[in-house]
Amino acid sequence: MGTAEASEGIIHYLPTEIFSGVIINMQTMYMSWLTMLIVAVIVFAATRKAEIIPSGIQNVVEVFVDWLNGLMESSMGIEGRRTAAPFVITLFLYIFIGNELGLMPQIGPHLTSPTNDINVAFGLAITVSLAVYLFGVMRQGLSYFKHFTQPFAAMLPLNILEEIAKPLTMALRLFGNILAGEILLVVLYMLAPWIIPNIWIGFSLIIGFLQAFIFTMLTMIALAPVFKANH
Repeated sequence: MGTAEASEGIIHYLPTEIFSGVIINMQTMYMSWLTMLIVAVIVFAATRKAEIIPSGIQNVVEVFVDWLNGLMESSMGIEGRRTAAPFVITLFLYIFIGNELGLMPQIGPHLTSPTNDINVAFGLAITVSLAVYLFGVMRQGLSYFKHFTQPFAAMLPLNILEEIAKPLTMALRLFGNILAGEILLVVLYMLAPWIIPNIWIGFSLIIGFLQAFIFTMLTMIALAPVFKANH
């Protein structure tokens, strides 16, 4: 809340009170819906007339999918890739597209990344944690939760603390990098609206991709023990 208030003059969240005490950042909602729409359109365009020899948008999407499949297979194994691929690929595309949306402040102050909102970042991180538990229970049953008491029962508090720290650090890393990049980009446009901001946009494009990659890799690392565990 403090970070959002400090930057509200640059990043506009459009808070709306839907009923007593409950406030929703509508700008974040709009950008989340726009991100999902863009992802859906890209995937539809790539698969609508799929060809054996890909070209155009199909070729671009397949390059990303093949790259992610390779990462999943190396970190989670073949079964992990087959099971978790839809979740991991969707997660990467959403974060990647969402990160890049905030790089055009010259179009309007409300065109920002949904991932610059701590609520979205935490939501994504918590979703990853829930996915880990879901896949773990699907593969190992309730015995999956035995790892909380390993290597011995006294480790239970520390293991629980670790489970809380994982999504916390994932969310803060994504949120902090994207919000800081957007604030700096807007400030640069205010100070020097030509050369420097355009150079920073190119750099930010890379940062947006890297943050999506890092978040996705951390997701694969979290999922890997589930699929590589011995039965």
